[in-house]
Amino acid sequence: MIDFFESPSNREMVLSQLGQHIYLALVPLLLGVLVALPLGRLAQQVRWLRGLLQGGANVFYTIPSLALFVIIPGLVGTPLLSSVNVIIALTFYTAALLVRPVRDALDSVPAHIVTAATAMGYRPGRRFLAVELPLAVPVLVAAVRVASVSNISLVSVGALVGIGGLGRLFTAGFQLDYPEQIVIGIVLTLLLALVVDLLLVALWRRLTPWARAGVSRA
Repeated sequence: MIDFFESPSNREMVLSQLGQHIYLALVPLLLGVLVALPLGRLAQQVRWLRGLLQGGANVFYTIPSLALFVIIPGLVGTPLLSSVNVIIALTFYTAALLVRPVRDALDSVPAHIVTAATAMGYRPGRRFLAVELPLAVPVLVAAVRVASVSNISLVSVGALVGIGGLGRLFTAGFQLDYPEQIVIGIVLTLLLALVVDLLLVALWRRLTPWARAGVSRA
């Protein structure tokens, strides 16, 4: 592996694919969270929609990612090798994965706190953003951590249809019979997943200072 990185062109190629991988994994993660929040809220508030939304999310998540990468260009008119296809697919995968956790996270907010906020004059929208969502963050972040690992893994599949990312190291390594390149791709993928997970934990602690205070007092 050291010999591989001695070449400036190899280092540049790896950094380029790593940057592409980060972009393709994290943009859909953010977009997926933004889609899942209103869907999870709707599932929480409208009881008869719970089963429908959760069932639809489960069915969508069973669609193979490679098939989705190929189908999306025909649906939205993008080129087959466009990174937009991966972003769209992973956004929907993330949202499908997070609908139930969002609902569960909101359900975990104590009812007496919601009642107290309502009594203080909080309208539903403001109460959701200022009270319920912050208190749901610990449960929600746990699900987002799972989704982040899923996205980082699924981006690699895009290399099979010619889209960039660390998966390119896998396919090139197999084609050239160069196992070191495959190992580098695996190691970087694992490290990326670890770094993103640690960043999400740091974000959770930043967003929930009361949780740290409670632990300190205990």
